Amino acid sequence: MSYLRVIAVAMLGLGLSACGSVDTATRNAPLEAPALRAAAVPLDVQEIRVTVPKSLKVSEANSYYPMGDIVWREDGPGDRHAQVKAIVEAGLTRGVADGVPGGMPAVLDVQVTRFHALSEKARYTIGGMHSIHFNVTLRNPETGAPYGPARPVKASFKAYGGQAAIDAERRGQTQKVRITDHLAQVIRGELGLPARPAADLVAALSVSQ
Repeated sequence: MSYLRVIAVAMLGLGLSACGSVDTATRNAPLEAPALRAAAVPLDVQEIRVTVPKSLKVSEANSYYPMGDIVWREDGPGDRHAQVKAIVEAGLTRGVADGVPGGMPAVLDVQVTRFHALSEKARYTIGGMHSIHFNVTLRNPETGAPYGPARPVKASFKAYGGQAAIDAERRGQTQKVRITDHLAQVIRGELGLPARPAADLVAALSVSQ
């Protein structure tokens, strides 16, 4: 069971335990009891809040590995923090788009800590890694109270380089498309949602273009 789903299960268990009388053994049982761990707790994500702190350093250096927290070029010159925020929001929104209405209501509070795509130099030569890190907190939509501690998530994956990058772009698989798709899959895994079939992903990508 995913970490965020365990938090949801635990909070549901706390709520249920306060609703009626229980015997001593049940009352003293840990939240990680087998029956509780096995419970299916669908999440109804009602809002996604993404922040990209201005304290994150942006690098515009065209080197193989620019030293900075944010490296992003595909949108062209502009507010890199805002560009990254839009990409992360799009990916996470796609990931929870077919959640479970009527499930446990939650807000995804996400703080980006690193968004390191490829410089032009790396993109068209050796390639590298898309290094993307963020913290996720599940919150109660009504009170804003966290359901549990923040969860650090590393959503890094291999980036294309050289001819592979050029071929991918010709197929419409830009860095933005691949990162958005990857973030959607990552958040589904964190929330315990099943992976989307390939056909669904292709349809979603075509809509986003």
